[in-house]
Amino acid sequence: MSRRRPPRSASADDLLTTLGRLTAKAREGAELQQARVELAEALQREMLPASLPEVPGLRTAAGYAPARHGLDIGGDWFDGFPLPDGALAFSLGDVQGHDVEAAAFMGQIRIGLRAVAAGVADPGEVLSRANDLLLSVGSGLFATCTFLRFDPATWELSSARAGHIPGIWATVDGRFGLAEDPGGLPLGILPGEPYPVTRRRPSTAGVFVLLTDGVIEGPSFPIEAGLAHVTRLVRETAGDDPADVAEGVMGIAELTGHTDDAAVLVLRFDAAADRAG
Repeated sequence: MSRRRPPRSASADDLLTTLGRLTAKAREGAELQQARVELAEALQREMLPASLPEVPGLRTAAGYAPARHGLDIGGDWFDGFPLPDGALAFSLGDVQGHDVEAAAFMGQIRIGLRAVAAGVADPGEVLSRANDLLLSVGSGLFATCTFLRFDPATWELSSARAGHIPGIWATVDGRFGLAEDPGGLPLGILPGEPYPVTRRRPSTAGVFVLLTDGVIEGPSFPIEAGLAHVTRLVRETAGDDPADVAEGVMGIAELTGHTDDAAVLVLRFDAAADRAG
């Protein structure tokens, strides 16, 4: 007895129906992902400051670039704002994860740092209190961060690090190096974490540059090589306009083929003699 084979047209119809259903699901998934990316981009644009504060003798600039492939977005930030006592505060950091949740958490950190810094002068205490505040939210995310305070009356630059990569400094007379200051754990990991403070008084014109690892690390570009590239550029452009320095650093992010978002913050100090003049 021979078996009857199902009509070929029925099998083709079933296949087309299945393919159509899978295509629709894939389209929905792609549209959802694109919507999340666009939302994260919008959050990022709205949360980053349109300008940074300056005082005579100190000029500032910053830069930000989304991930090279447009999918990992929302974790990096820079910020700068005046304090009630006349000092200026600056922060730069990187949130774990790169999605809408990371962008929202980034906003919480920026607001938390601003709120704490308004009543606390010590940068280490600012990070410590912000850390405990973020832990109380219970988001499960963490962030690396560097927080700076500049006092134009004493010309003191004090800083504290929470698990963040070191900054880079350079002067117009050729000196340069990494600001490998002592630091604590990233924000959002351990309650009561202390954050040591490093204090500097720039006496020679130059720059102090903070950046996120998205600037110096790529798929086939080791972080040490990227850091060496940025250090060389900062050393060679220490006397340039801070906006040009920031643009040059962000150009290195393109060189590394970064798959992460990237941010840079540049503080350009004039010499003491220039300030007196």
